[in-house]
Amino acid sequence: MLALVLRHQVLLLILSSLIFTGCGAGSAITPTAPARTNPAIPMTPTSVAVNTPTTNPTAQQITPEARSHSASTTTPTASPTALPAADEVFVIVAELSEARYRVREQLLGRSLPNDAIGRTQAIHGQITLTTDGQIDPQRSHFTVDLTTLRSDEARRDNYIKQNTLEVARYPNAEFQPTEVQGLLWPLPTSGQATFQLLGNLTVHGVTKPVTWNVQASFNDSRITGTATTQVSFQDFQMTPPRVPIILSLEDTIVLELDFTLGRAP
Repeated sequence: MLALVLRHQVLLLILSSLIFTGCGAGSAITPTAPARTNPAIPMTPTSVAVNTPTTNPTAQQITPEARSHSASTTTPTASPTALPAADEVFVIVAELSEARYRVREQLLGRSLPNDAIGRTQAIHGQITLTTDGQIDPQRSHFTVDLTTLRSDEARRDNYIKQNTLEVARYPNAEFQPTEVQGLLWPLPTSGQATFQLLGNLTVHGVTKPVTWNVQASFNDSRITGTATTQVSFQDFQMTPPRVPIILSLEDTIVLELDFTLGRAP
């Protein structure tokens, strides 16, 4: 009987241990809380622009005006192409110019202290200087109307024009500049200068190279001065005017030009 009671107590003890162990394990296990999720963030146009791959995250926020300004300030601008320099063209101002010949008169074979001088303002033409200061012969020429020459003696004038110059056949004297020597370049805008002007002179149907010695004054729009050279009647196959025994002219002729040249527009 005692043994039966002890067995019963042992069973009760084991059963109590099992119940206690089960309850202790149950209290140690904490129920897992459900995962907490954040509410979904609505996608706005700005968010889309931010998440869209691009090299400029704020590209969608730039207005057309701002984009235009940005392009004008960030895009390198090429320097404007410089305009080529223009040729310099100077035209004779006839009313302010005068062409002359000057020849020493002789009486009975002796030189007189007097020059025969013929004058005219019937001059037209121009001179063209290229961008490097050289003369353009194709666009440079001067013409003098020899039929208008006048001196202090009408009978001398008539004789020279009819018998020496033969103006009925050769009414004009022509000069074509081909080269300038000693002229400053660019042209000075003030002051004075001396230089030489070379070219071809045609008188009485004959063309010869001549060199003019020039003294000139400069301002912004005009060149004024005097040019001189020497030739002979023989150079141009002309017969010097002579009145037998009494009067004749020396063979050397001094040609002079008082000129005013205006800059062409």
